[in-house]
Amino acid sequence: MKTRFKKRLVCSFAFLGMLGVLAGCAFFEPLPPTRTLAERLAQFPTENLPLEEGATLYWNAHHVPYIEAKTDADLAFVLGLVHAHLRLGQMAILKRIAHGRIAEMAGPAAVDIDHSLRILNFSRTAAKVEAGLPDASKTWLAAYVRGINHYQMAAETLPHEYAVLRLTREPWTVQDVLTIARLAASDVNWLVWLQLLDLRQRADWPELWVRLLRAGRGTGANFAAAPKKAMEELLHGLGRSGSNSFAIAAKRSQTGAAMLANDPHLGITLPNLWLIAGMRSPSYQAVGLMVPGLPFLALGRNAHIAWGGTNLRAISSDLFEIPSLETTAITERVERIRVRWWFDRDVRIRETPHGPLLSDAPVLDLEDGPPFALRWMGHRPSDEITAMLRVNRARNFSEFRTALRGFSVPGQNMLYADIKGHIGQAMAVQLPVREKTPPKDLLLPLEKEAAWKDFRDASQLPAMLDPPSGILVSANNRPAETDVPIGYFFSLDDRAKRITALLEAEATLGVEDLQRVQRDVHMASSLALRELFLEKIARLNAAVSLNTDARKFLERFRKWDGNYTPDSQGAVAFELFLHHFRDLFYGHRSADGGKADYSKLVLVNSLLAEDIRAANNDLLLGDLRETLRRATEDAGQFKNWGEMHRLELSHPLGLLPLLGGKYRFADEPAAGSSQTVLKTAHATTNERHGARYGSTARHVSDLSDPDENYFALLGGQDGWLGSTTFLDQLPLWQMGKALRVPLRLETVKQTFPHKMTLSP
Repeated sequence: MKTRFKKRLVCSFAFLGMLGVLAGCAFFEPLPPTRTLAERLAQFPTENLPLEEGATLYWNAHHVPYIEAKTDADLAFVLGLVHAHLRLGQMAILKRIAHGRIAEMAGPAAVDIDHSLRILNFSRTAAKVEAGLPDASKTWLAAYVRGINHYQMAAETLPHEYAVLRLTREPWTVQDVLTIARLAASDVNWLVWLQLLDLRQRADWPELWVRLLRAGRGTGANFAAAPKKAMEELLHGLGRSGSNSFAIAAKRSQTGAAMLANDPHLGITLPNLWLIAGMRSPSYQAVGLMVPGLPFLALGRNAHIAWGGTNLRAISSDLFEIPSLETTAITERVERIRVRWWFDRDVRIRETPHGPLLSDAPVLDLEDGPPFALRWMGHRPSDEITAMLRVNRARNFSEFRTALRGFSVPGQNMLYADIKGHIGQAMAVQLPVREKTPPKDLLLPLEKEAAWKDFRDASQLPAMLDPPSGILVSANNRPAETDVPIGYFFSLDDRAKRITALLEAEATLGVEDLQRVQRDVHMASSLALRELFLEKIARLNAAVSLNTDARKFLERFRKWDGNYTPDSQGAVAFELFLHHFRDLFYGHRSADGGKADYSKLVLVNSLLAEDIRAANNDLLLGDLRETLRRATEDAGQFKNWGEMHRLELSHPLGLLPLLGGKYRFADEPAAGSSQTVLKTAHATTNERHGARYGSTARHVSDLSDPDENYFALLGGQDGWLGSTTFLDQLPLWQMGKALRVPLRLETVKQTFPHKMTLSP
């Protein structure tokens, strides 16, 4: 507990210090003036561009572009211009984060973060990947980077972030793009490890590790390797944030064509981490969602297929314990971290033959324990950009699956639909051939590294085409069984089961039905836990002698329907009860002083029901009574879930003390919770709080018509502070509406009112 507390305390003071020094500078940088769409478009360069043949660029009323180019290279160049126009400030920050250069922007408090990022070394394979790119991909990436650089160098006015963070017009390279791609490919298992590494010091660690592995893997698969087992069982796993994707075959569709829906989950921030775009060239005709700084459509559709997916939770990394550090087995390098407002600092990076020495990372704050190295698939050369460009051009399931062979990190569960009515699912990942038996510990002995001599890719892993049910659902759940383990920690089954139930409840489905499913806020696991609480309260007679307020609270708790709607009083009652009970219950259970570590463990809800059933009744009775008292006392603070659970939309600079208010743009009641289909993840708390992670974009395509594609962003398309399209999609998002983004060029010409001719 001491190490955990110290780490949090140090991080808190460091972060506050960083914000404090930023505030002094930001004080003199007023927000940019309001700019209309016409004024923003006037900033886009249209003449004397290094194009081969020229291009035409169309914009709709929400700043969504559609690029028409006569060559692929011109398309890539204009795509670079568009990304820079919309998100140059965001991209500049992402680039510096990927390279471990935060201290250049934030000052001394970020040095330890940069040191840790340098150890992870997201650029480690960038040169090798660039050298091995196919010629077409080299040309594409080089043109995209030229577009970014041209816009940045030609811009008369730079984004607000450049002034506040004192960023320079630093040229981009292909390796910068590849490094950002690796940053985006971070292994989600690392988030679990950050908590579990501290817990290895607990006396009950071996038992806890076994229980977590059992809870994470002891559930059904979401699709089977053989068609007869398709959709038989869905994943039941550990609660982790992630995305939703589902496909509907032609026989289940109202239009007689396949449909695909995607609901990616990322950090809730402004600008959004997605942007919407359409494009057409000799090789490409597609619309979809893109990550600024990456030149491919991560999800969307072309003239033949639609695609999307969710994080596979693949175990793409191992931690290997280094029993003795022999000087001859270690290489060292010194890197200089540039520090704003302070002296630059040299840091030591140590590498072993098994990977970087991750135990050296300052953010882990590991005072005790053995040194260990990180072995990560992302440190091996792989070409995800070419893989996704091929997906963007694929015409059938065979081409789709073949394209994914080159995709390694982050592992994805990819869904597919096509204009012939087919739907499918495939894994996009490369994994070591590990033994099927789960590991005995988080840190592995070096002999287990033998698994890293052979690998599986998408062509060697199970796939599914046309399940009998006509439905495929992915929500970060465990995939089909394979001869190698895919992962150990998967998501709770709430989202996957709920989506499936809602889809199966209708004989046929339309676009509005899929959009309604994306906004669902029912959480079955919360109801099941509520029923267990009520059972124990009744059996132990814990509700005797309650005062009037407590009886009213218990009645709201008992009558809750499991929906996290903004007007729900029952959702407030449940979350308050859960918060206080966990804190009390694990405080008694952890006699070794590990209460804070264990009770706040993100995975603990997967173990809670089992622990309650095994608990000492006397202790449990006391916990239930005290929980009712505390929760009743807190309940008066909030009229409903929307008062407690907030959708707070702000720029990262909104964290500035005193001056951050000017970077906060919305504070609205939020629907949903951590494992509802409409995901708005939050900590278990008794306080007013903002959703920190969850649904940030929506997509639905009906393949009966190339123009029936609907997208919405939580926020807006433009990343430029002051732009009228910075937040203009928020009302659409709240109403469950979306923007129609056509694929046909003739429809684009009719519905996108702003046309630009780009000339060499």
